[in-house]
Formats: sequence, C-alpha cells, structure tokens
Amino acid sequence: MSVTHRYRDAWEGFWRDAPDEPGAVIWDVEAALVAERHLALFEPHLVDPELPVVDLGCGNGTQTRFLAGRFGRVLGADLSDAAVELARRRDPAGRAEYVRLDATDAGAVRELHDRLGDVNLYMRGVIHQSEPADRRPVAEAVAVLVGERGRAFLVELAEAAKRFLGELAASPAGPPPKLRPVFEHGLAPAEVADEALGELLGAAGLTVLASGDLPLATTEFAADGERIELPARWLLVAGDGVRRAF
Repeated sequence: MSVTHRYRDAWEGFWRDAPDEPGAVIWDVEAALVAERHLALFEPHLVDPELPVVDLGCGNGTQTRFLAGRFGRVLGADLSDAAVELARRRDPAGRAEYVRLDATDAGAVRELHDRLGDVNLYMRGVIHQSEPADRRPVAEAVAVLVGERGRAFLVELAEAAKRFLGELAASPAGPPPKLRPVFEHGLAPAEVADEALGELLGAAGLTVLASGDLPLATTEFAADGERIELPARWLLVAGDGVRRAF
C-alpha cells in the first residue's frame, strides 16, 4: 500500500510553493515553542536515549535540526521530495540525515527499520492530515519503527481544532495568509476525532503510556497580535514488539 497520487501531489505542491524563509509556513514555528516543549515531556520516558531519533513528517526540518542538537543520530523523513530538499538546504552542516519516506509503504518502512534498528520517534501532526485509508498504516509504521525498545511522541490536532480552523477560514477577510496555502493545496487538517485516535493507535499495536493537552503554536497571529495556537493532544506510545507485515 502507498498513499494516493493526489495526496502526494498535494504535499509536493505545498512544499514546492512554500517560501524558503523561516516561519513562512504556518507550522514552521521556532523549536523553542514546539520540539523543545515536547522534548521535556518525551525525554524522561526514553528507555534508551542512545537510539536513533526519527522525525517522521519532518517538513522543512526546523524541529529535526533542534533534535539533532540533543541526540547522537537524527533522521528526518517526509513524504514530499520538495520538503526533504528544503530540509537539506536549511541544514548545510548536515547535522541530521533526511530521506523521503511514504509511511504507508510497508516495505520502505521495514527497510528503514532494518537500517536503523529500533528508534525513538517524534511525529507532529501527521495522522490528522492523512487521508482516512492511510491513518492506520501510518500508525503501524510507528509501531514497526519503534520496535521493542523505542518510544514515540505523537502530537495531533484535537477535534476542537477543526471548528477553530473553520472559524478562521470563514472570517470576512478569509483565512489568515499562512493558512490559505493549506486549503488551496487540498490539505484537510484536524480530521480525526479524539476518541478515534486512541482506537487507531491501539489497533496498530501501540500502547499509550501517557497523554495530555498542549496547544500547538503556529506562525500566524490574530488581529490583536496574539499568536494563534491550535487545540492539540500529545501521546507517548510504545510498540508491542511485533513486526507487522501490513
């Protein structure tokens, strides 16, 4: 199985059209407000902090580069070639590795696990952006990659974010400038119900060890100057050690 051409083309178009400058993409927030906050919740639960770290859905690599400053080996993976190329350009020192990966491609996921072994994994906002048929394979990819020793820290928009985004899009002035490309490229954020997310992870062979609410910062600001933050949940998960032939 692999993602549809429409979905991959949507992401290629989004990243191909994205400006190069930091912060131009709505979720390209400085790491101090994103990965650094998440790492404070994630790092204490790592069974083996020496494992490689995979940033799955790395986009342009802002959070990947932060993680590379904290762990010995970090790899950013993304569905989009354009995103991977941008991430590499923004990391001229080569602090991290970057690869294109379709997380619904079972063979490619197994090959990456064969190369790296069990990993600790960071994934921000991938499942809620995936098409319905792709969500379980993405979750199963997380289970394969973390294996027996790894842990994964997942951040997904909460169900309430869909209504919030809808209200932003329906404002008289239209969607905020940095939100417009998301809709223009046919991407649909916040499409997973809160209850369904836990069920999805369990069905994929993942155990939720801890979870909580933590708004996800964006690079967009409201008319009053306040940074727009979206309702989101974080989940710390572990695999059941089963290599699934999905």
